[in-house]
Amino acid sequence: EVQVEESGGGSVQAGGSLRLSCVVSYYTYASRCMAWFRQAPGAEREGIAAIDTSGGDTFYVDSVKGRFTISQDNAEKTLYLQMNSLIPDDTAMYYCAAGPPIRQECGVQRYDYFSWGQGTQVTVSS
Repeated sequence: EVQVEESGGGSVQAGGSLRLSCVVSYYTYASRCMAWFRQAPGAEREGIAAIDTSGGDTFYVDSVKGRFTISQDNAEKTLYLQMNSLIPDDTAMYYCAAGPPIRQECGVQRYDYFSWGQGTQVTVSS
């Protein structure tokens, strides 16, 4: 079973930056798609960025496009989420997830992902 573990969360003021990391136990068909999700208190878990670890194609939701960058280091088996220009609405628990390529492209549909980390908290103050 593929395992993932996030790190890198913290507290930052609005306009600041953070980089989240996610170490994956191994790359396989079951972890070809990797994504970042977040969940604010009282809200649904939402997918924000995804990457096809085989081809490198990426996907972003509009709310983070241009501010966040998802990337990978295959040699280190690590996924990253560089978050710039943070705003208070970015405050949430952030989760890394891995899953097989169920659809034509790796997206952010929650039920396409089967391996989840424990989450790392990001807090943005105004």
